[in-house]
Amino acid sequence: MGHSGLMSVTISAEPFGSPESRRLILALDDYLTGLYPPENNFLDVAADELTDKRGTFLIAREDGVAVGCGAVRRISSTSAEIKRMFVVPSARERGIGGNILADLEAWAIAAEMTRIVLETGDRQDAAICLYERCGFVAIPCFGKYADSKSSRCFEKILVPDRG
Repeated sequence: MGHSGLMSVTISAEPFGSPESRRLILALDDYLTGLYPPENNFLDVAADELTDKRGTFLIAREDGVAVGCGAVRRISSTSAEIKRMFVVPSARERGIGGNILADLEAWAIAAEMTRIVLETGDRQDAAICLYERCGFVAIPCFGKYADSKSSRCFEKILVPDRG
């Protein structure tokens, strides 16, 4: 930390298989495994879903140290899904998750998506608050999440950037 007390946060696209990506995803998987039984964890995202125009994987760095991540992938011609959102416990409550989410949303808008959906677990109160604060609204669970008693699903209708 610098003498001003402010940390510099950067968010950029990185390969899903990079060492920092793997470290963050492992920490996220460990966290989720501690909260939910295996059948209620939806950890699957393929690296090829997060490249080219199919999606992206972002890492947030605080003073150069990877502290958070998030992904977005196309699931239809007009919809995208947020996946793998995570901020390490020591970096929480500083707006990093919201910044990652905003950058994922910007990617979706640039990719001409009109809707973003996501799934989170019912024991992740901070995540649910973040999504609601960022304009996501609860929807019935969809797809593979439909039968999960611990899943909570959300959507946000996107407004194209006209600026």
